[in-house]
Amino acid sequence: MNCKPIRTEEHKKDLMAVQDSMDALQGKWKISIISSICYYNKRRFSDILNDVIGISNKMLSKELKELEINKLIKRTVLNTQPITVQYELTEHGKSLQTIINNLKDWGIKHRKEIIGNNSEIFIHADSDVALIKSDL
Repeated sequence: MNCKPIRTEEHKKDLMAVQDSMDALQGKWKISIISSICYYNKRRFSDILNDVIGISNKMLSKELKELEINKLIKRTVLNTQPITVQYELTEHGKSLQTIINNLKDWGIKHRKEIIGNNSEIFIHADSDVALIKSDL
């Protein structure tokens, strides 16, 4: 009997590609930041800060720098008074739009699966707390 290796070379390459993706998108905030920029095309720092509930200025700055290093977003300093910084997806970053849309669709279905179709969700504007009212 011939023993086959558990992992083939092709499987190892696939796993490495998934790991590369996860490395570029890892963390609590990156997908939300990319989603904000993706939805509006161009966003200022303060706009992203308002969209991504719970993130601090320091963390947003760090995450934006990492996304820029990974060539997913482009930072543009506008010649305005006061100076305005704008972020947009690069062509490489735009390749994530399908994934973001799929995550959104899955998230809606997941919420319905967990909470049920007869529930309403209220999200407080100043926090990340969701209140669930069930009609059951």
